[in-house]
Amino acid sequence: MLSIIIQILLGLGFTMFGLSKFTSKDMIEGFKGYGYPAWFRMFTGAVELLAAVLLIVGIWNELVAAIGGLFVVGVMVGAVLTHIKIKDEFKNMVMPIILLILGGIVLSLNAGSLIG
Repeated sequence: MLSIIIQILLGLGFTMFGLSKFTSKDMIEGFKGYGYPAWFRMFTGAVELLAAVLLIVGIWNELVAAIGGLFVVGVMVGAVLTHIKIKDEFKNMVMPIILLILGGIVLSLNAGSLIG
């Protein structure tokens, strides 16, 4: 049950995060400030949307949930490393760290399905 609650929250959040990569002027400027090209912003948005779909579908399939959690962990590791790279303040890393932990929880609660 805990995994499903987190999956719903992450699924909704990553839908919004992913869509914002395509539509938000702040995201466009943010990725420029990070030194990343426009294609990488769009790629990141697509991966976030894919993670959202996997997490929601994963409500009914533990393997899909685990893969969705893995996607969240991967994206958030990248986000945290980006904040470190640009020497950002810790307060700006808190949300990616929380999302990383939540993705890790979903992954770990469903990891048995990865093994078979």
